[in-house]
Amino acid sequence: MKKTLLIALAAASLFAQPPRPRGFGPGGPDGFGGPGGRGPGGPPMQTVTGAPYSGVEVHSRQQVLANGTVIQHQDQTKVARDGQGRVRREVTRQTPDGKTETRISIFDPVAGVMTELDPTNKVAFSRNVRIPNPQGQQTDSPRNIRQPQANANIKRETMAAQTVNGVIASGSRVTHTIPAGTIGNSAALETVHETWMSDDLKVPVRTKMSDPRSGTSTMELSNLMRGEPDASLFTVPSDYTVQKAGGPGRGPRAGGPPPPRKQ
Repeated sequence: MKKTLLIALAAASLFAQPPRPRGFGPGGPDGFGGPGGRGPGGPPMQTVTGAPYSGVEVHSRQQVLANGTVIQHQDQTKVARDGQGRVRREVTRQTPDGKTETRISIFDPVAGVMTELDPTNKVAFSRNVRIPNPQGQQTDSPRNIRQPQANANIKRETMAAQTVNGVIASGSRVTHTIPAGTIGNSAALETVHETWMSDDLKVPVRTKMSDPRSGTSTMELSNLMRGEPDASLFTVPSDYTVQKAGGPGRGPRAGGPPPPRKQ
């Protein structure tokens, strides 16, 4: 089964004030959702070279409450990757007070740097990161590679390939059963995670996560364009103040003190 590239977005708390560098965390539709790290402590971003593209990830979440009330959210992420494997993600969300704010992250495996841009305050947070081998190849010997443990409550399936927005994609489904009594549940619960991965681009073009506790989350890659994006997308604008974070981490995450507040 093809490994799913994990996706991450900046946490919603970043929109309330000038952000301190944060991890780009899914991994599901909120993940720096498409190809990216899981956030602090998560695995490193997988580098894919020779397959440039740009597009828009549409993330949707829906939850139905016990009284029938439906809660829905949707946001979009502009994503671009060049032939060297550099990835830019631009997330636009609405804050609780109704304002729209944007956060931009740039993962540069060539320079070994992860950068987060705050367009409102024109500040760039930059941190060195350790870069995995291109295409996610492992250099460890087989005995050093940790194999996933068998779990009777997890079922993995490979689904027939299908075309998603003009892209041929291979499908996989992971069903996790939570037995009755595990978390106080009177009956067994099932969460289902489906991923449709582009065979040539090596990115998910559609994901769906269903969980009876939190609802349904989906991501779909649209407006896909192949070819090299504008090189300026992967550089820090000249009018930004760059703040360097600490030493290298395992993946695309950043840390360090928050920027000084504007008076």
